Amino acid sequence: MYKVVHSENIRAALAQKGWTQKQLAAALDVSAQAVTLWLKGEGLPRPDKLLKLATTLKLPLGQLVKFEDPDRPVIAFRKRAATKTTQQHVDDAITRGKLLRALVPSLPELKALRTELPNPSVAYADLQRAVSQTRTKLGIGQDAKLAYSVLISEFAANDAFIVPVLWGEKSRHENALHILLPATRVTFIYLNLDARIEDFKFWMAHELAHVYTPQLAGTDGGEDFADAFAGALLFPQTLAERTWREASACRRKGEIIATLKRHAAEHEISLFTVYRQVQDYAVAHEAKPLALNEGADIHAVRSAIRGSTVAQDLFGSEPPEPAAYLAAAQNVFRSEFFPSLQRMFRTHGTGPAYLQQILDLPLSDATALHAALMR
Repeated sequence: MYKVVHSENIRAALAQKGWTQKQLAAALDVSAQAVTLWLKGEGLPRPDKLLKLATTLKLPLGQLVKFEDPDRPVIAFRKRAATKTTQQHVDDAITRGKLLRALVPSLPELKALRTELPNPSVAYADLQRAVSQTRTKLGIGQDAKLAYSVLISEFAANDAFIVPVLWGEKSRHENALHILLPATRVTFIYLNLDARIEDFKFWMAHELAHVYTPQLAGTDGGEDFADAFAGALLFPQTLAERTWREASACRRKGEIIATLKRHAAEHEISLFTVYRQVQDYAVAHEAKPLALNEGADIHAVRSAIRGSTVAQDLFGSEPPEPAAYLAAAQNVFRSEFFPSLQRMFRTHGTGPAYLQQILDLPLSDATALHAALMR
């Protein structure tokens, strides 16, 4: 255990004063970088600065410092649109991560070598270079469709264990949850199967970016990079340039949208992903962006052509039986998560309450799933 500043309390106090981190740094006579590092849990202010911090923000010392666990799970959410992450969401995810520590000894042997991007950047040229290198490593061409199976294999190669879940389309705050256990560098990636197929591949690519950049885990910069990397990986510059040239030759808005839709369908990704990559290509190369409105044109069309969910594609319209769900987890997603749980249960006699907590299931569903695992 070690001491860090209580970043949530400090941010709340700054918001109440209407201050930025830069203004706080000036008041404390320290660099803006020092404040940023404190709030990230890296380092602790000297006693004189800590006292000045308490006086400036009118917070008691007991609310400025907390004890931190060096193996505290690092989490990242892929949120639903228009949802806000609360402290309760964070606390629940961290608790789940702590419970998952008990599963690590039952996992397959961990890899000695894993892929990491040393200098992740969202600058267009840097991003395209990283994507090109990644596609080469994955053994696919720069203009080839990126298949689910390729992404799934890459998770397994980097000790990232997929946890397919059925969390409903609208009842949850998150579509995906990324939990990194720092001590073992094991990652668990919860993917909601009640998601539209055209969005699901983007989420997988987003999560793969997190796996490649553990140094950015839990940061806003990590989320920005993961979003940028996912779009570029699914529809890189070669494809964006080709699509831009085709769409730019169209005279009517409907023809432009039809061109984007065709490319989205060919690559099994969303219309928005294609649109965003084409526009980014145009800006980066000082070309004329497509004459489309993101809200009125792209999102409106995208909402009208929403397809089925991954769960519907796998199981039909009815909720799957435990055996079918476990078979999909292993055969479709090649996940070692449930076989590892099975080993743990048989070795230690762990009951269904553990499943209920780590999967956020009703106890009745957890009991049925536990029974299927113990057969």
